[in-house]
Amino acid sequence: MQQDPVNKADFQGFVDEIQTFLPAQDMYSDLPRRLAYAGDASFYRLIPKLVVNVQHLEQLTRLVACANAYGVALTFRAAGTSLSGQAVTDSVLVLLSEHWRGAKVLDDGAKIWLQPGVIGAQANQLLKPLGRKIGPDPASIDSCKIGGIAANNASGMCCGVKQNSYHTVADIHVVLADGSRLDTSDLASVERFKTQRPDLLAGLSKLAQRVRNNPQLSDKIRHKYRLKNTTGYGINALLDFDQPIEILKHLMIGSEGTLGFIADITYHTVVDEAFRASGLFVFSDIRSCCEAVQLLASAPVSAVELMDARALRSVAEKPAMPAGMAQLQDNAAALLIEVTGEDETALKTHLQAISSILKGFESSLLAQVPFSQEPGRNQALWAIRKGTFPAVGAVRPAGTTVIIEDVAFPVAQLAEGVEKLQALLVHFDYQEAIIFGHALEGNLHFVFTQSFNKPEEVQRYGEFMQAVGELVAVEFGGSLKAEHGTGRNMAPFVQLEWGEEAYQLMQDIKSLFDPAGVLNPGVIINADASAHLKDLKPIPSVDQELDKCIECGFCEAVCPSRELSLTPRQRIALHRQIQDTGSDLSDEQRNELKHAYQYLAVDTCAATGLCAMRCPVGINTGEFIKSLRAEQPKGKWLAGMAAEHFAAAGVVARFALNAAKVTHNVLGDSATGTLFNSLNKVTKGAVPSWYLAWPGGAKRAKPEHKTAAQTVVYFPTCANRMFDADSRAEDRRPLPEVMASVLAKAGYRLLVPQNIDALCCGMPWDSKGHKTLASQKRKQSAEALLSLAKQQDLPILVDASPCALQFNQEGLNVQETAQFLHQYVLPKLQISKQQQPVMLHVTCSSKRLQAEQQLVELARACAEQVVIPKDIQCCGFAGDKGFFTPELNASALKGLQQQVPADCHQGVSNSRTCEIGLSQHSGIPYQSILYLLDKVSVTQPV
Repeated sequence: MQQDPVNKADFQGFVDEIQTFLPAQDMYSDLPRRLAYAGDASFYRLIPKLVVNVQHLEQLTRLVACANAYGVALTFRAAGTSLSGQAVTDSVLVLLSEHWRGAKVLDDGAKIWLQPGVIGAQANQLLKPLGRKIGPDPASIDSCKIGGIAANNASGMCCGVKQNSYHTVADIHVVLADGSRLDTSDLASVERFKTQRPDLLAGLSKLAQRVRNNPQLSDKIRHKYRLKNTTGYGINALLDFDQPIEILKHLMIGSEGTLGFIADITYHTVVDEAFRASGLFVFSDIRSCCEAVQLLASAPVSAVELMDARALRSVAEKPAMPAGMAQLQDNAAALLIEVTGEDETALKTHLQAISSILKGFESSLLAQVPFSQEPGRNQALWAIRKGTFPAVGAVRPAGTTVIIEDVAFPVAQLAEGVEKLQALLVHFDYQEAIIFGHALEGNLHFVFTQSFNKPEEVQRYGEFMQAVGELVAVEFGGSLKAEHGTGRNMAPFVQLEWGEEAYQLMQDIKSLFDPAGVLNPGVIINADASAHLKDLKPIPSVDQELDKCIECGFCEAVCPSRELSLTPRQRIALHRQIQDTGSDLSDEQRNELKHAYQYLAVDTCAATGLCAMRCPVGINTGEFIKSLRAEQPKGKWLAGMAAEHFAAAGVVARFALNAAKVTHNVLGDSATGTLFNSLNKVTKGAVPSWYLAWPGGAKRAKPEHKTAAQTVVYFPTCANRMFDADSRAEDRRPLPEVMASVLAKAGYRLLVPQNIDALCCGMPWDSKGHKTLASQKRKQSAEALLSLAKQQDLPILVDASPCALQFNQEGLNVQETAQFLHQYVLPKLQISKQQQPVMLHVTCSSKRLQAEQQLVELARACAEQVVIPKDIQCCGFAGDKGFFTPELNASALKGLQQQVPADCHQGVSNSRTCEIGLSQHSGIPYQSILYLLDKVSVTQPV
């Protein structure tokens, strides 16, 4: 049996030792940071004693060896999207820095090498041009990381039981509890490991022989893995492989960080068929629906998703849904089917086979959305399926959490399993619960809301889970965990599902790999029968919008402050803990949290709103942070004066910028930086920090307004009126002049409000919490623009995407640069693409305006090679935060410069402030895409 690390732990000795090789800035022992990492996507919370950020493999290896020597428990965390409590601990939580995001496509896409910090969707982006993808396809693939995908053996809608990590792993590089390492792709590493750990390899051989000598146990294992199954360890490895190295490799898959750390993994990739069609078919009863599933299981389908009547009713108003779904009877169900093919002919053949099967169920079909290849329609269909989970989360009572469990029934008994599971949910009064899942594997997810704030509620949940265990594992011989991992939530039920012999085998595996029990204790193997009812995450009601947060972590991948301070999920979680008057925090601790929250959450939030685009329930954490700023807005008098005298403020700002340029020319880089940093400290942040990419004041634009066939109302934004072009740029004309030049080639002239110097979209005030002033400036500008536009029914063009977003959110229909150029100007121009590569930054506001694709296509029309850097979703400049909180911009863009090709000397975007930060951290000048388009275009010949 494994030892309890808590009983022999020398925590202080461990800390003293790791301080010799881990920098202080990578060790978080303060309460705010520890609380921020106390939860994952599950409903458990454990406060770590220490959070460490590991930069490279050598650090990780030494850390693990120290933990083993001092008996200190470690838990590894990738994205923290785990649903069963795999990524929380009350000991040491290990995070991966940005240096764990390496990826290499191998063998023309047949394989891919990945480090654990790579997001799953990013791996697929690398493979897409080659028509390949990784096998696992969890619903969280846009957020979860390879380390978690492999460690949980996550699967998904199309993955099935043959394309998961277990079946597609080619090689693996692991660090074991004693610090020993094995890279199965390196023969020297394998031979060295055989010398270092003969005990482990011999032990695995003995365990394999034990299983093979037990026919009953062998048969049970084979049966269990015909289903989707992630309950316990992947003991099918003991039957599937003869060589102990191969057994070890496959046991690591799905081990949830309890056997070792996965430092990198090489996958065999799978074909990503380009031709696809989807359709939705609603059945009058669950039995007919499941009979169809059994026939489809042997047909050429890519995915079959089942949704029960409650799930369908929860998304009845979604686009593409058939009429009448809100009135469905409880026994109804639907199948969302995707069919793929390597070409049009193959797809057509597959569709004919599927349609033939469905024709036999015509009498049971209440409604259908026929098969189609139209991408927009199909995206709307799959949004229905993906919208079921958040639909429950968004309407749950305040103070409750959303629980999503996943089980698997034998497909032949799927209908009976669904009916009995529905009956259990009703019996335990989970009236809001919905069921959906991957029908081909009998894999069902059920979602319900649960409060843990009363003992009787905890008891209800405990009794329900016991009943589910008896139903699924005992009565049907199914899997209690099909793809979400065992975690803490199902650890007490592993023996119930597998029986005593198999459970003892799993305990022996744990002891063989981790005899001191230091790797993620309490997960998978847990002797506490009530462990799933302890350390439950409190969800206090604090705000009508924030109460919807299910702490899934989907927002984190796009947050520019994720490696500097807090993520949206953490901002909400920490705010909940500060506001929770029922918690056991002392007044001193609460004050400590409030003080830290100002910088970690408020000051370093870019408030871009990208988080809302990733959030399943649409929470814009940036808007919440701006509301906190509005409670105590900084510089209220100065903000009011600037709003009232904006034209004069612009003159002063341009003068100040030019003065700073003169200062720099006289003093040089170092002295200027020292001067401004000193002024920044003396004025408590009123004077911004200085750096090389600071622009001078813009020259007054003198665009030529030639006679043209068409007119557009043009709003030159204050940033483009205030900031000069980058000093290193080839073309330094004011942007309004470039705009006039480009549009003149397409037959447009510009109409600018006469009082333009006094106008602004209001964003500078809005981002600082001056809501009233922001609204006043926005309305003033909108009135000026509308008065011109309405005279001749003219379009309105705004030359910066953040400002266009501000106007559109107020209901004023404007177009930003890329939208207008792509739709109206580009078709009228003759383009000679430049050969030199161009860096492209897609702004947050472009994404929120759904103008991303137009911007990308515009850039690709102008240059042969357009580089969109990976891992950068937002530049973090955030209006003027790049001046006053430059570390946010630096953190968001720290991976930018190394992605600039050697022969690239130009970057483009559509926001002047973003371009300042991009220029600073890339080493090349960034400008509006207008400059590039003007350079490569002439008027289209008639």
